[in-house]
Amino acid sequence: MCIGVPAEVISIAKEQALVDVLGSKMYVGILFVPEVKTGDYVLLHAGQAMTVVDEDYANESIKEWREIIRESDGPVL
Repeated sequence: MCIGVPAEVISIAKEQALVDVLGSKMYVGILFVPEVKTGDYVLLHAGQAMTVVDEDYANESIKEWREIIRESDGPVL
């Protein structure tokens, strides 16, 4: 089973994008989503953007990830 983490695309350069993942910024590959634009939300897996998702879905998923982290006594994001 794969778990996709939502991220907001901050900028794009060639075949990679700078994204915000729960407050952390990182570069990811965008080979699988050539249509992606700055401001879009994507689901990440293993350093690759796998699909573009709508903002409502991304925000709901982010909310759920934060709850999982909170319940596991991890850092509050």
